[in-house]
Amino acid sequence: MTNSEISLKRPLTPIHKWLIGLLLLFSFVGFLDATYLTVQHFLGSSINCSIFEGCNEVITSRYASIAGIPVALLGALYYCTLFISLIAYCDTRNERILYFIAHFVFIGFFASIWFLFLQLFIIKAICFYCVISAVTSTMLFVFGILLSKFKKKENK
Repeated sequence: MTNSEISLKRPLTPIHKWLIGLLLLFSFVGFLDATYLTVQHFLGSSINCSIFEGCNEVITSRYASIAGIPVALLGALYYCTLFISLIAYCDTRNERILYFIAHFVFIGFFASIWFLFLQLFIIKAICFYCVISAVTSTMLFVFGILLSKFKKKENK
């Protein structure tokens, strides 16, 4: 085993374990949420919103698709990519995967900010499932920042 292999495959510390666990949990919840919205989109079904009344307005708005691709499908792919990357990290302990994850979560966070802005100020309706996705991606963003900070401390 070379020095580069040793530095890429460090064991998980207790901090890493809970961060990885939370990242796995939130990426899975996000995947389930986005997959539900994707399925409803392709079925053409209305969505029952238990808290907010605007789910159908949001998911049928012109902002619900990009070039004919449902935004929910893009979200499901995003969360699935995170989840699979985390599983790959748990299997290999390759630090490059953590670096990717810590930067990839920015995409979901900024997309969520954009879509929340659209709901509040353009569409003027709130979708409960979209809010779940926004909270999920925000939590992933926070955990990604924590992961980056812990990685920097370890490398010093």
